[in-house]
Amino acid sequence: MPTQPGPTNPAAPTPALLETEEQAALRKAVAALGARYGRAYFTTVTAEGRQTDELWAEAGKLGYLGVNLPEEYGGGGAGITELAIVLEELGAAGCPLLLMIVSPAICGTVIARFGTDEQKQKWLPGLADGSAKMAFGITEPDAGSNAHRITTTARRDPDTGDWLLTGRKVFVSGVDIADTTLIVGRTEDARTGKLKPCLFVVPRDTPGFAYHHIPMELAAPEKQFELVMDDVRLPADALVGDEDAGLLQLFAGLNPERIMTAAFALGMGRHALGKAVEYAKTRQVWKEPIGAHQAIAHPLAQAHIELELAALMMRKAALLYDAGDDMGAGEAANMAKYAAGEAAVKAVDQAVHTLGGNGLTTEYGIASMITAARVSRIAPVSREMILNFVSHQSLGLPKSY
Repeated sequence: MPTQPGPTNPAAPTPALLETEEQAALRKAVAALGARYGRAYFTTVTAEGRQTDELWAEAGKLGYLGVNLPEEYGGGGAGITELAIVLEELGAAGCPLLLMIVSPAICGTVIARFGTDEQKQKWLPGLADGSAKMAFGITEPDAGSNAHRITTTARRDPDTGDWLLTGRKVFVSGVDIADTTLIVGRTEDARTGKLKPCLFVVPRDTPGFAYHHIPMELAAPEKQFELVMDDVRLPADALVGDEDAGLLQLFAGLNPERIMTAAFALGMGRHALGKAVEYAKTRQVWKEPIGAHQAIAHPLAQAHIELELAALMMRKAALLYDAGDDMGAGEAANMAKYAAGEAAVKAVDQAVHTLGGNGLTTEYGIASMITAARVSRIAPVSREMILNFVSHQSLGLPKSY
């Protein structure tokens, strides 16, 4: 069997087979941008309690943050496929930008698809160039993965037509650095009396909107917050799109969220694997470098295979979504998120194991990824809930709940 040189960018696709020339060029350009910053920049910013403002601003200026948003509002006119490429490559360079999952992917997609013309004009240009950021609040202390138990409610003020929003959210990323937060609430259906989901844009400085930092054992620039909303008064146009289309709008944002989480996980996994492969090629204890021993080489090869397989599923999900197949994309996006989360956790763990004691040092910067990689298993939906989805929706098995 002919031999080939080892990959310098593990899990990167073969452009001629899987990507257009434009997508391959985007991947190359973003990889170059990420390399100019690198893991050292990311860890330094995190340790100093700062944000990745320089990288975010440059990525926005180059058009990478809004590559999926409509051109008429300052975006690139492409799709989630291209946005996932951006996040994956920045992650592979050691600089995963968590808020990319939220601001342009979830919030930007929902507003671009369902927002009024005025809402698109107001919010999309800033989301596209990175000058504005939008957080996303859906999870509640007592709701978790059960969206039907969301208790954040909105009611109309009969005198003014304003909305009054009351409730709590937890694990909301980046509220302190976001200009606004897209909140998932529920309104009462006048015809049935039942509560239905709706989405509202809430500016950070709105009276009654309070946020509190949740300390996390997670090394990331973006912090996590609990939100408390006490009769937050919002104008009528804070409601995104059509009040009767809330559920459709919500799911339109959740598929990109899962695809982008897969990209986030793949980037981390590729970065960790690259570090481990480089170390295994040069670390010499006996006659040959440690990478010559199958006990080291085979687990790294397995990690590479699993990252490649997850990457294929992620690209399938992105292509289905960009083609307008929301149902097909839902299944593939869940599978992609599951596969990428599992692959990332294993790749990071094997990287630490390959480096031994060095894998736990600050110098090599891999140990801090152990918790970050596990986040991709848990959020935005646990692997168990994904298995539930696949067993019910794909296999037709009965529900236990």
